Amino acid sequence: MKSIVVFCGSSEGVDSVYGSKAYELGETFAKKTIQLVYGGAKIGIMGKVAEGVLNSGGKVVGVIPVFLKKKEVVHEGLTELIVTKNMHERKLKMHDLSDGILMLPGGFGTLEEFFEMLTWSQLGLHQYPIGILNTNGFYDSLLKMMHDMVNEGFVKQEHINTILVDDDIDSLLKKMENYTPLPTPKWINKEQL
Repeated sequence: MKSIVVFCGSSEGVDSVYGSKAYELGETFAKKTIQLVYGGAKIGIMGKVAEGVLNSGGKVVGVIPVFLKKKEVVHEGLTELIVTKNMHERKLKMHDLSDGILMLPGGFGTLEEFFEMLTWSQLGLHQYPIGILNTNGFYDSLLKMMHDMVNEGFVKQEHINTILVDDDIDSLLKKMENYTPLPTPKWINKEQL
C-alpha cells in the first residue's frame, strides 16, 4: 500500500490516548513511505495524524469541501490540498487517491465515511483493505453490533470478515498488506467498477 485514506474525528476525544495513537500512526506512515489521505483539517485527531506524518518527513494529501475550508479548519502545511464542491465529491476523491482505508476513533462523520467505503466494498466497487484501529477498545460496541447484524441475518459473515481490526498499528498494517479481497460479485459488470 502506497496511500491510505484515514477517517477519524475532528475532535480530540476525552482521553489523550486517541491523539497520541493518531500521531504515532502518522509517524508510522512516514517511516513506511505510506502517503496519508485525509479530510484536510488541522483540528482533532485528524490534525494529529497529519502532524505525525509531516513531522516525520512524509506526504499528506488533504481533501476538504469548500464550505469547511471557509470555516478556517483547514491545515495549511500539507503536501497537497484538494478542495471539492461538496462532501460526496470529497469521499470519491479520497477513495480515488488511496489503496487502503483505515478508521480511527471519531463521530458521526467518521462512521458515515467508513460505512460508505465498506458498502462500496460489499458491492464490489473496490477491493481495498479496510481497517479499524481500535484504540482503547473504542469500537468494541460497534463491532458487537456488526456481529449482531450477522446473527439477525442482515449482513453476511464474509463481509464482516473483510474488516481488519487491531489496536496495534504495525499488526493492523500487516493485516492490511496481506489482505485478500472477496471475489467481485457476478452481478457487477466492469463498467460499474
